[in-house]
Amino acid sequence: MSMSFERYMLDMIQPMRDDLTRIGITELRTPEEVQESFDNAKGTTLVVVNSVCGCAAGQCRPGVAQALQHDAVPDNLYTVFAGQDKEATAKAREYFAPYPPSSPSIALMKDGELVHFIERHQIENRSAADIAADLTSAFDRFCR
Repeated sequence: MSMSFERYMLDMIQPMRDDLTRIGITELRTPEEVQESFDNAKGTTLVVVNSVCGCAAGQCRPGVAQALQHDAVPDNLYTVFAGQDKEATAKAREYFAPYPPSSPSIALMKDGELVHFIERHQIENRSAADIAADLTSAFDRFCR
């Protein structure tokens, strides 16, 4: 790939990253960052597997943003970017067993254990409000 194409792709992807980081979600870019963050996380942890697809833009990211306005929210907020930070995403997915790789997707963990997972097929045909409602219900159950 040429440097100009790589720069173009980075510039194109940055707003998709910013949708989550500007609302307080920490981006994890390497497998080491994922492992350190997940292994040291206390309480509840939300992990958004971000993606360039339309359902990430139209439903997933807006649904997460809405859900984080709720009175009960996870203690830790992380994101990895599928297709961009491949090694970090692969490492994060190790924590989501038995679910197959899916992007976008949203995981909720409590004390390192997966307690709620929203797969791509549960995102692509639902509204951002539906995803927010799903998440806030999980937050009420696990984050209080």
